[in-house]
Amino acid sequence: MRRIAILTAGGDTPALNATLYGAVTRANQLKLEVLGLIKGFTGVLHPHVPHVHLNPLFCTIPELSPSMGGTILGASRTYIDPSETEILTQVAERLGRLGIEGLICIGGDGTINGMQPLSQYFPCVLAPKTIDNDLGLNYRDEANEWVREPGAHPGKFHYKKVQSHPDLDLDDLINYATPGYATAVYVAATGIQRIRTTAESHRRIAIIEVMGRESGFIALGSAYGQPDIILIPECPIDFANVERRVRELYELQKHAVIVIGEGVVDQQGHQLGAKSKSVDPAGNVVFSGAAEHLKQILIDSMGDDYFISRRRNEGAGSAIFTRKLGHTQRGGRPILFDRYHAAQLGGMAVDLVHGHHDNHMATLQWTSKGGFSVSSIAANKLRDQWGIIHPRLVHPHFYDPTRFQPSRMGMQYLQPIFTNAIGADDMEEVRTQLFSPGNLTSRYQSVNTDIQKRIRIL
Repeated sequence: MRRIAILTAGGDTPALNATLYGAVTRANQLKLEVLGLIKGFTGVLHPHVPHVHLNPLFCTIPELSPSMGGTILGASRTYIDPSETEILTQVAERLGRLGIEGLICIGGDGTINGMQPLSQYFPCVLAPKTIDNDLGLNYRDEANEWVREPGAHPGKFHYKKVQSHPDLDLDDLINYATPGYATAVYVAATGIQRIRTTAESHRRIAIIEVMGRESGFIALGSAYGQPDIILIPECPIDFANVERRVRELYELQKHAVIVIGEGVVDQQGHQLGAKSKSVDPAGNVVFSGAAEHLKQILIDSMGDDYFISRRRNEGAGSAIFTRKLGHTQRGGRPILFDRYHAAQLGGMAVDLVHGHHDNHMATLQWTSKGGFSVSSIAANKLRDQWGIIHPRLVHPHFYDPTRFQPSRMGMQYLQPIFTNAIGADDMEEVRTQLFSPGNLTSRYQSVNTDIQKRIRIL
């Protein structure tokens, strides 16, 4: 094998460039040429296949820095339909003309599905990324524990997870943490700390919405920001218990901070704030806001009199406010944990494709004795019996629904990731770069400008 290609697909995360950097570094050692495909699968669908040579003379191009967030190759949510065999043949022919003998895709479950049809033509492997930390398994048999039920419309189905394995062992997790997750939690935790000072100063209740459509790992990790209440999608909300706890906190400390995952559901399984009929490019419902929905419920249940009687001189609508951390969780410089392990996974992906492993995924493993290491798993091991890859959910053992906080095992899960997750160079970067006088005199220099000069076409 002499030449491979690599692409980034799906939503951006802070650790994509670090994964690219690790892959190119390993390819240099193996004397493999690496072509970076522009804009994910959109690039291979384009007749000219725009691409960048990432290691001419087996030297990594200077634009590729593991400390830079996002991806220099660009990303898109365009995927290849496996039923369109003519298009697949054309894509394989174009990559063949470029001399591509293997493909590395950096992405999540959608990217695995996108690369699978191409795996019929040459080895394809995945380097994982997602800030939601939902790509993997809590234990090896988990993918087989889903049941399918008829949906509301003919030909549509609803998938439901049956009871989780009761004796979970952290050593058994497949892909313990995904690059991008640690940085997203860092952003969430610091945001929570900053929002609390406003809630505390003005005697208010803050509801902070974090990302996590079906998996509550970011909300779980936000415990490092010390919110009073954490609500995750895996545990339906009991509004009476939430209100009771909010009242207790408000009586004690005259404010409360609530973190809510964007995909939280009620006791009937309906997603809060999911009334919008619009969808994003991946086909997911665009939520109108779980935080706003919970705010209205608390306004209705607690009422103006509760706050006025406590000498606030304002009603519930003013005493309760919401904030969405939104895309700030996906952006910016990756912290040390993500940079290091993303690079390791990128290198592992090169080893997999160089060894002709097809339709595999590189994984980050952890054991209590050995710490973190990289490994791999066949992508089909992530699929249920109908071929669907479901998001990894927060295991029930990780969350205490009575305290609205991580359980003891949840804390044990988080500690290996976040202990020493931030490096001294991360803090030095803030000290020397954020308020550099040069930022006042020169505009932002986009890496896209330099990458554009390197793009070649078929």
